Amino acid sequence: MTLGDAAAEPLVHIQNFRMDFGDTTVIKDLSFDVRAGETFGFLGSNGSGKTTTLRALLGIYQPTAGTLHIGGKVFEPRDGARLGYLPEERGLYKKEAVLDVMAYFGRLKGLSKAGAKTWSQNYLERVGLADKAAVRLDKLSGGQQQKVQLGVTIMNDPELLILDEPTKGFDPVNRRLLMDIIEEQKLAGATVIMVTHQMEEVERLCDRVILLKDGTARAYGTVSEVQEQFGGTLYRVTYEGILPVSALYDVVTDIGGRAELAPRAGASEAGVLRELVEAGVAVRSFTTARVSLEEIFIQVYGEQQMAEVQ
Repeated sequence: MTLGDAAAEPLVHIQNFRMDFGDTTVIKDLSFDVRAGETFGFLGSNGSGKTTTLRALLGIYQPTAGTLHIGGKVFEPRDGARLGYLPEERGLYKKEAVLDVMAYFGRLKGLSKAGAKTWSQNYLERVGLADKAAVRLDKLSGGQQQKVQLGVTIMNDPELLILDEPTKGFDPVNRRLLMDIIEEQKLAGATVIMVTHQMEEVERLCDRVILLKDGTARAYGTVSEVQEQFGGTLYRVTYEGILPVSALYDVVTDIGGRAELAPRAGASEAGVLRELVEAGVAVRSFTTARVSLEEIFIQVYGEQQMAEVQ
């Protein structure tokens, strides 16, 4: 039986989920769905409840209340053959050779001995680690170990791929490589849940997202829908002078003669520009842009928390 047999959509269904640890409530009445075949961005600052939700979904934690289903039912270990989970804490046999570790996990995931070895060799070649096949895992850098962990996670062509910070600590070249691999998994039919603080990854890969703060959803929907929830459009202005208080916009940022203005309902680009000029502001440039997910993240979680997760 595959994960998708029990229900066509959604593949993951979480409703009225609550998680208490003693007297502390970590998750408060959380509800969302992940549809089969989509890439879903699970966003939030440190301590917002993302990892707790994933662990409860996979039966590692028992929820205080609510429904958490994969494929229409509570997840059981026997369903794991079609699941790939890259946890926040990595778990590999670090005193064994890289190829041996990967082949071992391949056998556990149902591949033949020869098939597991061939798949692992091809993957190591793809991610630039072919020359490390006989090296002990603990002799690799953290980023190299993470590449191996991702390979172990995807080697059984999982229907559901859950990735908790898959590119954390990677340089831009390796981050792009891993994003390509994740995108290939989606094109092959996998449903992907991705926890990340890299907003450009979300905008590139994710169909829909949820932003979690203090155990509750602050935004949920497609990237475009979330952008609209937070204003959708920004005016970026380079100027000299003093920005006037206005009923047409809110000042999002204003640093060193560069400002971002969020237009209020009914405001137009021409109207805002005219008001600035009439107020004596020397406008050097004026452009319109969509509010980015990173800007939304800062609005929700604050600049300090954004800095903490970089």
